[in-house]
Amino acid sequence: MRGAIQRGGTMLATIRSLAACAALIAAAPVGAQQDELPAIQLSAGVHLIHAELADTYGTRMQGLMFRKSLAPNSGMLFDFEQADLHCMWMKNTLIPLSVAFIDDKGEIINIADMKPQTEQTHCARRPARYALEMSKGWFAERGIRPGQKLRGLDKLVR
Repeated sequence: MRGAIQRGGTMLATIRSLAACAALIAAAPVGAQQDELPAIQLSAGVHLIHAELADTYGTRMQGLMFRKSLAPNSGMLFDFEQADLHCMWMKNTLIPLSVAFIDDKGEIINIADMKPQTEQTHCARRPARYALEMSKGWFAERGIRPGQKLRGLDKLVR
């Protein structure tokens, strides 16, 4: 399951969400590719980002699962629709990623490096509206840190 894990919700809601995700994952063929997703251009300082948009329950659950690579400066933006203590994991994700949790105003809350094919959770340190997954080390290599703002999120229809 991808970014749907929430610490702020009830245990029953979390269990139901996990069961629904397990059913979706089990039903997907191994190595399944998802349809092309809409994309948005973001920027972090002078660095341009081409981000596929995961803004539905299904696309957030699929995330970057089964992908074998990412193009340079490309990633996936998860729009959770509301700020909460969202978490991510890497089950069925084949490439190492870094995730930045981002608030409603576009400020990076925290960044975590994630190992492929693990179920270790990585969570926002305070309520986040978005998560941006990029190739592992992308943020660090460009000196992008918590407290910095991403531009371009205002282009999202809310």
